[in-house]
Amino acid sequence: MNELLRIGGPDYNNCLVNLANSILKKFGAETSAATLGLADRYLAGKHKNTVLLLLDAMGMSILEKHLAKDGFFRSHVAGEYSSVYPPTTVAATTSVLSGQYPNEHGWLGWDIYFPQLDKNVTVFRNTEQMKEREGAEPESVDGRVEWTRESLVEGQPAAESSAGYTYIPYKNILDKINEAGGKAYASMPFLPPYPATFDDVLARVKELCEEPGEKFIYAYWNEPDSTMHRTGTTSEQSHAMITELEEKVKEFAAGLSDTLLIITADHSHMDSENLCILDYPEVLDCLVRMPSFEPRTLNLFVKEEYRETFPEIFRRNFGDGFLLLTREKVLSEKLFGPGEDMPGLPEMIGDYVALATSAKSIFNTHYEAQVMPGGHAGLTAEETGIPLIVV
Repeated sequence: MNELLRIGGPDYNNCLVNLANSILKKFGAETSAATLGLADRYLAGKHKNTVLLLLDAMGMSILEKHLAKDGFFRSHVAGEYSSVYPPTTVAATTSVLSGQYPNEHGWLGWDIYFPQLDKNVTVFRNTEQMKEREGAEPESVDGRVEWTRESLVEGQPAAESSAGYTYIPYKNILDKINEAGGKAYASMPFLPPYPATFDDVLARVKELCEEPGEKFIYAYWNEPDSTMHRTGTTSEQSHAMITELEEKVKEFAAGLSDTLLIITADHSHMDSENLCILDYPEVLDCLVRMPSFEPRTLNLFVKEEYRETFPEIFRRNFGDGFLLLTREKVLSEKLFGPGEDMPGLPEMIGDYVALATSAKSIFNTHYEAQVMPGGHAGLTAEETGIPLIVV
């Protein structure tokens, strides 16, 4: 792991898992990893409310690109720490919500291979991995040749009930705190009462803060990640979104009392040079199934006859912009965390895993490669560095 850390990988002694365990410790719940010293000194204070607000992809590099040093967010940065690997929403938010490393909880990326189903599953949606329609071609749109959503085959339900919670279940830190005798709540679009906008998320947090008793509140919003995926990290749309988030949180914080507000991110973001694996038949012919995990961390199951020659074939097609590790190296180097590997983890990991060390990302469909100029989940410091903002 030391070699990967030097390249830009996560610091597993100073990461989101440690923050989650700091919160568990504060509220008397059982911990499973070391705490985050940077956060502990603030959590040691006595506050009625402890609020953790996670803004998706609001990493250090994004703050520095868009916001003034003396602005609300950057002036309250207590320090920089690390995401997990891969630095992506599924793996990172699950690490926050579970207090576990990815190798312990198994939620490794947007698409996960489940050996129990023998299929790649888009785990948050419980659908089979999206793919490109056979024979699809780009279309003429307003005088431009573009790939459209009609080129895709949308994923069908992967299982009757959630594949993730069936095969890789975990207990979240809210339940752990409540079971330990504390009070813990959430404000996010995916849990009741399902706040639909950022204003709604913040309004629910404020309402909870006004209730009696000491408590922990976890809040999540999917921006600026969504906008940066669609428009890149330096677009006018991204700048407008990030400055709006800062202003709304500043106004929100001013209305709180007796509250420790911690603002952080699950990962950061970068501008991506996108490729589509369908344009590389030599590589595609080597694979048992389409890649899973993420476009910047590819999980690759290789046909037996190509396993020895695959590294050279991959490099010949994609150059030196990826670090290609065998399954054995991934596990021995503890890429997904220093904890104890969950049962069945090796079977979820392909013969090779490709980690992006450059701006290149490899998508499974032309449409996704076309519409996602912003990305993350690779092995660069730009993607893993996140702020701990304390108000």
